[in-house]
Amino acid sequence: MRIQHWQDAVSLLLGVWLALSPFALGLAGSAIWITIALGLCVILFAVEGFVIPSYLEEWGEILIGLALVAAPWTVGYEPGPATVSSVASGILVILLAAWELTTDRDFNTWWHDRWHHSAS
Repeated sequence: MRIQHWQDAVSLLLGVWLALSPFALGLAGSAIWITIALGLCVILFAVEGFVIPSYLEEWGEILIGLALVAAPWTVGYEPGPATVSSVASGILVILLAAWELTTDRDFNTWWHDRWHHSAS
């Protein structure tokens, strides 16, 4: 297991924060389980980035990040720490995944071959 992108390590830490934050912030109701589940998904994608490096897990992280940003309003979090933590963590997960995509050689090669080939 080798870290190819530092963003995966930071995503792993964010996932751990999300899984533990309901207890640290004293969240209640559905916010607890949604935050833990999405945190575990972030951890899963980050570990997958260590074990089977591919640009595909970044797309999953982007989707999880979008879910984190939308969760306070779709699930009905109480205003305050739960909302701030979910939105901030979601934005960070999205930014880290997008950053990794732009620096990933395999993704850049695929993107170039797929969209920038010359018309013959």
